[in-house]
Amino acid sequence: MTGRIEITINDREDRFAMNTELDRILEWWVKYMTDRKNGGFFGRIDGHGHLHPDAEKGVILNSRILWAFSAAARKHPGYRQTADRAFNYLKTHFWDSGQGGFFWSLDYQGQPLHTKKQVYAQAFAIYALSEYYLLTQDPECLELALETYWLLERNALDKKVNGYFEAYSRDWQLLDDLRLSDKDANEAKTQNTHLHVLEAYTTLLHASKSESVRDSLKNLIELFLDRFIDPETGHIHLFFDEAWNLKSDIISYGHDIEASWLLWAAAEAVGDPALSARVRETGLLIAETTLKEAVDPDGAVINEAYYNNSRVDRDRIWWVQAEAVVGFWNAYQLSGQEKFRDAALACWAFIRDHMIDQTGGEWFWKVSPAGIPSMEEDKAGFWKCPYHNGRMCLEMMMRLG
Repeated sequence: MTGRIEITINDREDRFAMNTELDRILEWWVKYMTDRKNGGFFGRIDGHGHLHPDAEKGVILNSRILWAFSAAARKHPGYRQTADRAFNYLKTHFWDSGQGGFFWSLDYQGQPLHTKKQVYAQAFAIYALSEYYLLTQDPECLELALETYWLLERNALDKKVNGYFEAYSRDWQLLDDLRLSDKDANEAKTQNTHLHVLEAYTTLLHASKSESVRDSLKNLIELFLDRFIDPETGHIHLFFDEAWNLKSDIISYGHDIEASWLLWAAAEAVGDPALSARVRETGLLIAETTLKEAVDPDGAVINEAYYNNSRVDRDRIWWVQAEAVVGFWNAYQLSGQEKFRDAALACWAFIRDHMIDQTGGEWFWKVSPAGIPSMEEDKAGFWKCPYHNGRMCLEMMMRLG
């Protein structure tokens, strides 16, 4: 592993805690989100713990369930049944057999509801299918992952100035409304989509060993180094137009620290020493910046800020905390600097004491700076899945092991 300092950790207690938390998360999802009447998984449980059985079912949710249970089942075979269920539902209901790609959402009975082809969603399907292949060695799911990869390379990749466009119609015509959600800017190219295409292609490369995928992944890494990451500030720019003109002034600390370790994982998969050296330097810069600017005294990482300091959002969002634990620990492994290890452990302590819902299960969506959990956002839903927190547990189990 080029550039990584090997560190021996003997802290069995922390590894056991991660294993216990992973089981707690996934068992909650099996118990409360499995739709045994209509198939697949329910679309929503709100922040008060109320099930909404008629909620739409999103491909992001289903793909992330497939990824989480496939990754967990590679270590705990008891989760294989739920991984199989998620794969079968994704293939049978979300896959568009006529035009290719995956629908954005279904109604609660499994019929297509919104048929657009959001590139971000296709990426998560590739990510999940590749992980499921690593679990099962089922050639059907790898073929489906590669077919989706080629759909993106043919339709979404900008052949003129590079990068991936955001959203297409069912028949792969570029849409006017490119937004991933109401919170996003309507711009042609976003770091969020590119980051998760990178994440997907990393796992697809492990599964397929394809040189085409390797080349695409290398291109994505270089796009982050050359376009998305500001080498002066250690932040990632969020939105660009078609010609790569910057269209945002927001700092997303969660995406910063998440990218720091996902880029390193991608570079390791590509196996180019010169590229890995660049990624290592950049990843440590991002982690250093996040540590200086975004970590509060209680160990939590704040959500967002504007470059002009006009507004700072100090809420503690569930996925930001999960990514911070892995991102800081990865920086510790790369550098040997104890401050990164301390930051990872402090953030985990905050999660343990404030983010985990000890009564209702799973994690709160967010906690205020005063430590008060919000009940207004979903406990499980279109965007709240067992992916960020489940992956944190799996990554830390591996790294602590």
